[in-house]
Amino acid sequence: MPIHLECLSHTPLHGYFDPSPEVVAEVERVGRAARARVEAFAPDLIVAFAPDHYNGFFYDVMPPFCIGARAEAIGDFKSMAGTLPVPEDLAQALAQNVLAADIDVALSYRMQVDHGCAQALEVLTGGLDRYPVIPVFINSVAPPMATLRRARLLGDAIGRFFSRTDKRVLFVGSGGISHEPPVPELAGALPEVQERLIAGRNPTAESRAARQARTVAAAKSFTAGDSHLHALNPEWDRAFLAMLASGELTAVDGMTNDAITRDGGKSAHEIRTWVAAFGALAASGPYRASLDYYRAIPEWIAGFATMHATPVA
Repeated sequence: MPIHLECLSHTPLHGYFDPSPEVVAEVERVGRAARARVEAFAPDLIVAFAPDHYNGFFYDVMPPFCIGARAEAIGDFKSMAGTLPVPEDLAQALAQNVLAADIDVALSYRMQVDHGCAQALEVLTGGLDRYPVIPVFINSVAPPMATLRRARLLGDAIGRFFSRTDKRVLFVGSGGISHEPPVPELAGALPEVQERLIAGRNPTAESRAARQARTVAAAKSFTAGDSHLHALNPEWDRAFLAMLASGELTAVDGMTNDAITRDGGKSAHEIRTWVAAFGALAASGPYRASLDYYRAIPEWIAGFATMHATPVA
């Protein structure tokens, strides 16, 4: 099975509050290079590991992992909206095999994905429907969350399933490294905020616009140095990226959830998507990885990175 991996950060703030034009151009240039690699690889299927930001998954039922058999992109923060071309039978077979590997995963026939998934597909392929795609949700913002070890084993189970096929598979991990945007928390929240985190699906246009305005305002405050949000941590980011590149993927098993929050911020848990994608790649043996880009970008409240990797053999 030919396989390829692309991992990249995403940001809802692109086009709302940007860094200098030179930095935006850097990021866009790196994105074009990643898309060229994907086009050259010509995948039969994309498996996209992505988080959600209380747009498609809520505390009414919050699984640690979920495979989408049908999925819609909601189009938040100017990201693309529309139906993802999910091969249903293959997604269901994947879920059955992951469960058989003792990894507890949910299955959804009405998955909603937000910019965390759609932006990666847009950057890497130019749209949502260029290639068949199976979205894999990994809870990265709503405690309690599965450990990094479980995310790695999820990826391993998915990678082993596809290693038994003849498909050309692109594994994508979409998530930030160190960052802490203003994502609300259930604990201690006002009743109306708790209700939004429990059952906030399909908000009104006014509600979504207000949420986006709060995020932009938080980014401006963060960039000005007048914010309580966790600082970006380039040293921690680079150490994590080096860990992935080393090929010693089991090293992530020792990273606890408390330590991730302490060192990277509350949304740094999105590194689970990278770990799962690398776990899927590593299921086929040793790999060679390249760190294509890293920059701490305060305007986007993100340690922003891009990596790609291929099997050694």
